[in-house]
Amino acid sequence: MIKGELYAIMKRVLFLFAIVTIIAAGFPLNRSLYASYPDNVPQDDTTRLITIQGKVIDAVTRSPIVFVSIFVDGTSIGTVTNSEGEFIIKILNPLKDRHLGFYHISYRTLLIPIQSLKETGNTILLESTPYPIQEVTIMGENPLNLIRKALSKISSNYSTDPVMMTCFYRETIKKNRNYVAVSEAVLDVYKASYKSLETDRIRIFKGRRSRDVERMDTVLFKLQGGPFVSFLLDAVKNHGEILAENYFEFYEYKMGGIVNINDEQAYVIHFDQIDAVDAPMYKGTIYISTKDLAFIGIDFAISPKRIDMASEFLIKKKPIGMTVDVLAANYLVKYRKIDDLWYLNYARSELQLRTRWKQKLFRSNYSTMSEMAVTDIDRENVNKYRYRESTKPTDIFVDQVADFEDPEFWGDYNIIKPEESIEAAIERIRKKLEKH
Repeated sequence: MIKGELYAIMKRVLFLFAIVTIIAAGFPLNRSLYASYPDNVPQDDTTRLITIQGKVIDAVTRSPIVFVSIFVDGTSIGTVTNSEGEFIIKILNPLKDRHLGFYHISYRTLLIPIQSLKETGNTILLESTPYPIQEVTIMGENPLNLIRKALSKISSNYSTDPVMMTCFYRETIKKNRNYVAVSEAVLDVYKASYKSLETDRIRIFKGRRSRDVERMDTVLFKLQGGPFVSFLLDAVKNHGEILAENYFEFYEYKMGGIVNINDEQAYVIHFDQIDAVDAPMYKGTIYISTKDLAFIGIDFAISPKRIDMASEFLIKKKPIGMTVDVLAANYLVKYRKIDDLWYLNYARSELQLRTRWKQKLFRSNYSTMSEMAVTDIDRENVNKYRYRESTKPTDIFVDQVADFEDPEFWGDYNIIKPEESIEAAIERIRKKLEKH
């Protein structure tokens, strides 16, 4: 049982990861978002588009795999699975002879001919990629000791000097399967040293939001924190409830073998909160390089053991008479190696909610997603922004991004395509990012 001060600390950390404000309101917006799908093909033009829906699951455990990157091989068209492992992707008919790819950290990449897939009901099985190693090696490694060793090597594995980063950030909110808010921005980031307690500072360089989204009839969702949350997910710098020493006693750990991640072998450590913890904590997987004991990535979620208590932590405001259930909260952070040092490379968070009004049968499912990818790192021209220029944990990104709109910057890429992968979105503005 966790009570008192520790419980309060947990609430603050969870609260920062995904804060949602729900306001009883309706605001009319037009519905032309999909009128500018690739090559200006309308979403309902079934003669030009192929729609494929399905679910991606683990081949052994049969559990859903979240954040699987799904792409049409040889193109920039892509999407990702949600917290249930489900996906939907629309493909131009001329591309039907290509393959649909499925990629996820620690799983073998799978390519399937598009023509062999059905419109709905596809079940995609991904196989994990463990390396055969001597049993004594696994038995001799205590997972918690391995984490502590990795923590002790942060100063040698990660930059001890601040750097500047250019990042691409996207934030979406969906009601059922319809987008009701889509915003994205290019960020300038002062990334503080990993050996200091100094916080990162994030500034919006250019941004925009789509006004061409589905009407939200009954409630208005707002996601608090924006880009600030993406950098808070950098657990190597912000240990939080995942890597802080004083939280280790509330988790159970076990080794999961060794996998290959981008040609780097990594220890796999699974963790989940112990049954005695009467508050929502996390369940997930930590990947640690076998070569230099650096944290390569962390894939985690609010544990199913206490997910029923999560709304108390994550919902800041809601209308009287509305019940909000948190169905899932998933997070992913990845790092990449440059010249023998590791840097934050990617962060993603997704929250699944179900709302219902008292004395009414009607229910709605909502999902929020924020995604950030680092596109450039500058170790020479470091400029620490003033605090008042930086985004704050209390900011509402969708409200502030309009102040940074610049049609000339986005050029021909003037349509937000929320189903497009973030890699494809970055590629479309690559030249502008390089110039910046």
